[in-house]
Amino acid sequence: MNQQIPIPTLRPIVHMISEEQVRELHYASLSILRETGVKMQDPQGRQLLLEAGAWESNGRIKIPENLVTDAIAKAPSRIPMHNRLGELSMPLELGKVFFGPGSDTTFTRDLETGERRRTVAQDVEDFARLSDALENIDFVMSMANPADVPENDLYIHEFIRMLRGSTKPIVYTSQNRKDMQDIHRIAAAVMGGEKALREKPIFLHYAEPISPLFIIEESMQKHIFCAEKGIPAAYIPSTNAGAGGPITLAGAVALGNAEALLGLIISQLVRPGTPFLYGMNTAALDMKTTIVSYGSPEWSLGMGAWAELARFYNLPVWGYGGSSDSKVVDAQAGIEATFSIMTAFLAQITLVHDVAYIEYGSTSSMEMLVIADEIIRMTRYLMGGLPVNRETLALDAIARAEPGGGFLADDHTLRNFRTAQWQPRMIDRQQYDVWEAAGAKDMGARANQRAKTLLAEHKVPNLTDEAEAVINDILEERKAERAR
Repeated sequence: MNQQIPIPTLRPIVHMISEEQVRELHYASLSILRETGVKMQDPQGRQLLLEAGAWESNGRIKIPENLVTDAIAKAPSRIPMHNRLGELSMPLELGKVFFGPGSDTTFTRDLETGERRRTVAQDVEDFARLSDALENIDFVMSMANPADVPENDLYIHEFIRMLRGSTKPIVYTSQNRKDMQDIHRIAAAVMGGEKALREKPIFLHYAEPISPLFIIEESMQKHIFCAEKGIPAAYIPSTNAGAGGPITLAGAVALGNAEALLGLIISQLVRPGTPFLYGMNTAALDMKTTIVSYGSPEWSLGMGAWAELARFYNLPVWGYGGSSDSKVVDAQAGIEATFSIMTAFLAQITLVHDVAYIEYGSTSSMEMLVIADEIIRMTRYLMGGLPVNRETLALDAIARAEPGGGFLADDHTLRNFRTAQWQPRMIDRQQYDVWEAAGAKDMGARANQRAKTLLAEHKVPNLTDEAEAVINDILEERKAERAR
């Protein structure tokens, strides 16, 4: 038999802006850095830039193009994120797409009562465990800003709870450099030392400037700490259209790109080769309600634009998806989540955060996380493209078929039915009578039940005694500091 030549499968991708537009945005960002400049509050960041060839004028640091090009050349194109078991589980590189929840919501929809309530530390661990159980959720974020822990220790407790709730990579936030030091100490204990952690990173830090163009000391110090330790980091401006960025989306992307490139420059000046995740946020400030809209098509369109810039720079790219402005998990939530998840896939966003946010990022929902997992599964099937080969063309089965007959009992069907079709887990396809007899549950009710089942049944490996001992030491040290 002649060997069949493999036929490449075309996988869908959308380019939302042209190559000429990419260059225009890039040059606009260079102009912002060189001619407008940034206000650098952090003395160390200021010194790094000035020593590298930037200059100060009218209270702004002006940055030449060569610092941008040098930083792009030094930054790695791949960030090998591992889980805490030491396995490479999330290689952040262009062309791959990974999903995870968001951070620091004030409220959550209680899984038992359905009530909107203030988040607590147990919510962080529960969201982490649910994320660990869902196969299309690739990393964890806190999804809660707990009200039941000391305010100054908030992010330490979040990080600990995420570690205990999941083995998956962690994207985390922090309050200050002290937090960074303690979190790094914990992570190093989990992985068996600082060198082992650098070789197999399990966490990525997320910091922001204050847009437009204000680089605060606290944020920059966290970013510098990451570079010093070789910790993967994202420095993500929120140049939301009409708020931290111009009302026009092109202006918001150009400004966000300038601020993101500044974060890249600093990381590479501190430690060339520091892993850096490029990107920004460009939601729209709704002019009627003044909310920053998580369901806005502007955010998705802007994301498509900065994804092209990421390809231009050959850097893995940050984005968002699976979020909604709806206050509850309803049809609006499904529409907005699907729209942004589909966009993230089509634009090939490397790391997609904020899955399962509702109420414009103020509230988290476990039901929404379960539903989003199904949306991601469905969209991932579409993005896999249509394989065309001898088996899928089914010419032998077609030849065997009686005219007017069917393929239900054909050997080809029996051989392929388990893999040829996408099988839903949450979407209902039952006949009406069967669905009614099973309780006539809508998607929200089914998602609630699945979340409860996964939380009850899914087991996560415990942290080592050595790691728990370091956690206990840090919490005791912080308790003693508060008492002084």
